[in-house]
This record gives sequence, structure tokens and C-alpha cells, in this order.
Amino acid sequence: MAEENSTWGEERIAAELLLKIGVRVSPRTVRRYIPHHPRTWDRLASERWTTFVKNHAKAFWACDFFISVNANFRILYVLVIMEIGNRRIVHFNVTDHPTSQWALQQFREAGPPNDEICFLIHDRDSIYSPDLDLAIESMGLKILKTPVRSPTANAYCERLIGTIRRECLDFMIPLSERHLRRLLNEWVIHYNKGRPHSSLEPGIPDSVAVLMNPESPRHQIPRDHCVVSNPILGGLHHEYQIAKVAA
Repeated sequence: MAEENSTWGEERIAAELLLKIGVRVSPRTVRRYIPHHPRTWDRLASERWTTFVKNHAKAFWACDFFISVNANFRILYVLVIMEIGNRRIVHFNVTDHPTSQWALQQFREAGPPNDEICFLIHDRDSIYSPDLDLAIESMGLKILKTPVRSPTANAYCERLIGTIRRECLDFMIPLSERHLRRLLNEWVIHYNKGRPHSSLEPGIPDSVAVLMNPESPRHQIPRDHCVVSNPILGGLHHEYQIAKVAA
């Protein structure tokens, strides 16, 4: 797994083994067998705000824009909307000319939030016009604007964007808006349905996904089973599962 997925660290590999293969090993044990230590990431969000968001995570959506440059050096804008409680990406889309009307359409396409979702966090970008905020509030969401020049106030969405870059866009050159949308669509499906998240203890955002029993005491693969892998984005990542050996 470490050789096939250069961006994975010991916690990600240990979570993959536990949830997909049913083999329980410590990340410290995994560290002994991978060639390098994973990078560490600074957590700069203020303690009070972080605690508040954690305690009410299931009530929050967060959104943000980021840019990507295609092969013709054309700037494309990507909007992502995530549900903080389970880290699920609710919706994303790509455009070369973002407007308030376009952004509103994305929230409409994301669908009405469930009864638990009460708040939407976004920054003070001019695209979030008063009319856009009013339209979003009519969907039942209260807008929480982050302070000026405080990206860590929207730390979960900022971290998501960093993950998109590190695990997808840093290794891809989109040729067009359509190509970028296709790449992100494949990665988002992987993120929601196949990528373990350590913050979910560990878990996968899509609760429908079929997982191994984390409480299983098994430390080895049954003799009549084997591990199979499914390449994602041409082999940039892989999803693993255990399957019976064909007779």
C-alpha cells in the first residue's frame, strides 16, 4: 500500500487494513515497514472555536472556493460544500466565471439539508452577496461568516481543499473544465465511499459503505480469502477489500 500510494502515512494504511481487510495493526507497527515518516500538519485553529465546531459538527455545512490552472494556463474555480459532522462532500462544481447566481444554483443542486444541519460557514468573499445569503437562509441555514483574514475559522473546509490538492490535483493537469470536473468527480466518490478518515475513529463518510467489523480480533487473512485492489484515478490511489479466492 505504501508503494502504490505515495501520499499515504501509517495512520491511513492502518485504517485501510482495519476497515477494508479486517487486520488490526498499530500505526506504529505500520511505520516500521514504510520507507519514510508521514508529514505532520499544524493545527492553527483557535481552541474555543474548534471545540465549538466539534461539539456541533453535525449541524454544520462549510463551503469554499479554490482555483485550479489547466494545461492552457486558464484559471478554473471550484466550489466545494462539505458536511463537517461526517466529512462528506455534499456537492462540488467547476466554472471559469463564478457569480452569485451560479453559486446559488450549486446550493440548490446540493439539495435541502437534513433536519440536523442548521449552519453554513463561509468566508467574506464578495461572491457571497447579501442576496445569496438571503436565498441560502430561506433554505433553513443560518450563515456564519468567518472573520477577515482568518482561514483557520473555516479549518475543516480548508483542510479538505488541501487534501484535494495533495491527493488529486498535485498529480493531475486538467486539460479543460470538463476534464477537471471528471477528475474531481472520480476522486470525490473515492473520498466519500472508500477513503478512511482518522477523525472518524477511523471511518468512511458514506455510512452506506460496507466495512469490516472494527471489533474483530482477527490479525490475519483467512486462508480462503485474498486482498484485491481497485485503482482510482489511473492508479494514483487504490481501494482495498477482502474477497474469497476463486475455486
